[in-house]
Amino acid sequence: MKVRAIATAAAALLLAGCGGGSASEPEQRTLTVFAAASLTEVFTALEPRFEQAHPGVDVVFGFAGSSTLAQQIVNGAPADLFASANTETMQTVVDAGLAEGEPTVFATNVLQIVTPAGNPAGITSFADLARPDLQVVVCAPQVPCGSAVERIEQASGVALSPVSEEPDVKSVLAKVATGNADAGLAYATDVHAAGDDVQGIAFPEAEQAVNDYPIAVIADAQAGDPARAFQELVTGAEGRAALSAAGFGGS
Repeated sequence: MKVRAIATAAAALLLAGCGGGSASEPEQRTLTVFAAASLTEVFTALEPRFEQAHPGVDVVFGFAGSSTLAQQIVNGAPADLFASANTETMQTVVDAGLAEGEPTVFATNVLQIVTPAGNPAGITSFADLARPDLQVVVCAPQVPCGSAVERIEQASGVALSPVSEEPDVKSVLAKVATGNADAGLAYATDVHAAGDDVQGIAFPEAEQAVNDYPIAVIADAQAGDPARAFQELVTGAEGRAALSAAGFGGS
């Protein structure tokens, strides 16, 4: 798996462009995919399949909170393809005139309560997260998973008092898995990916904040054709099967 730190994306691309190959080898191209942190496992699983089908294309990922990635793209980061965890964040890129065509929604996701393995605090409901004895962590409001928390609070009338607001869903999971929080709110897919390190608790209020995941090729992408091909993989039968196996809902 190759994951590019967002701050060094441009430098890495410049270095990649300096190498040369023999005449018998395919032209080497770098496809830079910016994607929501919750897509880490699925996209990295699709990477070797894509590279095998497209010799000479090296897929490099930037995974982070969708709002961070969108702002990086607007500020000129050299992404070729962007997959966001909600439509509102993707709209930032669309409004800046940086999306090629209309984004395609390819998956949905919902939040779960996540606790350390064994659920030592005995949490059973969303309302339990408002207990004053609990240390609860959530995503920051500007991040799609944080925006979903706010919608659930509004719909349920339950106000949380989190001890921290994290930059992405993986950070929430890390705080809970290491025992630095009693509970958090994370996407069902990330809870699934964490395995036995945590325990997930589904709750009905989560259906009030289902997140749609859109994907779009970036206008004037340096690797436009590979970006379109990767988008087709994600939105096609193979990608949808991988997404379903990871716990994502259909679009």
